[in-house]
Amino acid sequence: MVLLHVLFEHAAGYALFAIKEVEEIGMLLPQVEESVLNLGKFNSMVSLAAFFPFKSAQAALENINAISEGVVHADLKLFLETNLPLSGKKKAALGVSDAKIGAALQEEFTISIQTGGVVAEITRGVRLHFHSLVKGLTGLAASKAQLGLGHSYSRAKVKFNVNRADNMIIQSIALLDQLDKDINTFSMRVREWYGYHFPELIKIVSDNSMYCRLAQLIGNRKELSEESLESLEEVVMDSAKAQAILDASRSSMGMDISPIDLINIERFSNRVVSLAAYRLELQEYLRSKMGQVAPNLAALIGEVVGARLISHAGSLTNLAKYPASTVQILGAEKALFRALKTRGNTPKYGLIFHSTFIGRAAAKNKGRISRYLANKCTIASRIDCFSEVPTSVFGDKLREQVEERLSFYETGDVPRKNVDVMKDAVKEATDVAAEIKRKLEKKEKKRKKREKKLQEENGDANGEAEAEGEADDTPVAKKKKKKPAEEMEVQAENGAEETPAKKKKKRKSEAEEVEVPAEEAEDTDTPVKKKKKQKTEAVDTEPAEDVPEIPVSEKKKKKKKKENGD
Repeated sequence: MVLLHVLFEHAAGYALFAIKEVEEIGMLLPQVEESVLNLGKFNSMVSLAAFFPFKSAQAALENINAISEGVVHADLKLFLETNLPLSGKKKAALGVSDAKIGAALQEEFTISIQTGGVVAEITRGVRLHFHSLVKGLTGLAASKAQLGLGHSYSRAKVKFNVNRADNMIIQSIALLDQLDKDINTFSMRVREWYGYHFPELIKIVSDNSMYCRLAQLIGNRKELSEESLESLEEVVMDSAKAQAILDASRSSMGMDISPIDLINIERFSNRVVSLAAYRLELQEYLRSKMGQVAPNLAALIGEVVGARLISHAGSLTNLAKYPASTVQILGAEKALFRALKTRGNTPKYGLIFHSTFIGRAAAKNKGRISRYLANKCTIASRIDCFSEVPTSVFGDKLREQVEERLSFYETGDVPRKNVDVMKDAVKEATDVAAEIKRKLEKKEKKRKKREKKLQEENGDANGEAEAEGEADDTPVAKKKKKKPAEEMEVQAENGAEETPAKKKKKRKSEAEEVEVPAEEAEDTDTPVKKKKKQKTEAVDTEPAEDVPEIPVSEKKKKKKKKENGD
């Protein structure tokens, strides 16, 4: 008799279910499929043997990551060792939904693992009725756990190095193409507009950006003179051209132009010039970005063509998945399908035609070199996609191979073998990667030292501020304590001036004076102004203070009489 248990991995934890009447279930698969939907029938076949809830969301994420990679997590191992009957007369069999984790469990526990057939149906039923089979777990709690774990799992999978994001390359090359179109359109508009006033300039200057700068500089052609020759030379970079422009302005056939029209032309020319300058900056940005994301592809075929390939494929990963035959005709899909439809010749190249290699090859060798170049582009894109430390070593070596193949087609020189070239490239790339890692570690150490130094400086500054605060507080307290002492000294001096005949009265008055400063010392927390007010009130209410002094004098007389009687 085989005792079958089914392992179910849920967002809330691991569950182990014992299956009753295994042989009958195995024989009656259609009945199992029907009974899965009914909770009452399903409960009669399946019972919960054990449940292990995850301690935290982090633990759940770690366990699910391990399962997706086909690794037995420590929690899962402990759970199965505790609850699965591995020894005994009955042979234990474990059913799992994923074959990859099943193979890992079989290696770990040496037990029979089942993945298909009845196990799949039981797993479907458990997934459907899980919140009812586990006590204390509601459907809402189960769905919340699944949603939270799904978000964290997806977030962990989507994480990547932002510096290698190929989305920026796709957007940059798209913007670069759009800018080229816009600059050409706007330049033609400037040529047409300014051509009414100075038509000869169009034939002298063919470059669009230069023409817009000249239109901005010259303005009214009648104002050109020998003095403006130097500024014209700075723009045109040719003294002969500058002189030709000056001569043409003197004998131009163009119409006169009003100042307001000239201002508008100059403004529009300024916009076109700024767009051209921005295009150069964007091209530099694209070059640096390609050096980070796909350095080998950029070194092999150029930054612009490599960026176009990535953009057309959708991402660097998609480009790496393409075979060389697809990369060869990437961008020539219309021609390909037209050729297939009409049963004509298929295209030899697509976007890679813009590389310099195909242009340099002879007409009969263009197809051969495009096939070879597509092969090397595929290798370079795969290296860029899956390498940890991006280097351009492989791209340089692949470029050398393409150059050698070109020379082989032209002169017949036998190129080096691919194995030898790749061995040299691997050796060189290892050294370069080690150097890059060492530099990165140095930078990290410097950054940590800088942060530590800043923290220490902040701590010292806080300590000094606290010490200054304490120093500011202590003198105030001392002053407050000194005031009653000073008053006592003054009162003692006043008492010393009294006649010696009244010594007893003097002693009593001193005692009273000592009591008064003590009361004042208790009130030292009040401001100085309040003390002054209290003194003035005491002066104003002298008759009221004399009234309570009468009983004190009567007590003194009674004491004197008692002393005399004694």
